[in-house]
Amino acid sequence: MAKAYWVATYRSISNPDALAAYAKLAGPAIQTAGGRFLARGSAVKAYEAGLLQRVVIIEFDSVDKATAAHDSAGYQEALKVLGKGADRDLRIVEGV
Repeated sequence: MAKAYWVATYRSISNPDALAAYAKLAGPAIQTAGGRFLARGSAVKAYEAGLLQRVVIIEFDSVDKATAAHDSAGYQEALKVLGKGADRDLRIVEGV
């Protein structure tokens, strides 16, 4: 079974306090669901239409586990705390 990855890119962060509160809840919820943080922080270079904003990459053992992590009660609570504090794009991709 192929691994899966969450790739989150942030277009803008309008409320850093909401993002910090989200991270306090999201990190443990993701790790409890089997997620392993591979990269998180501001991009050091951006090309094409990229932005020098925050990027997070999280590895899971499967697409099913990545999806279950997103849909979990703990992560959904973290999303409520984030609210509109950031404009971001989250995708789940299957590893090769």
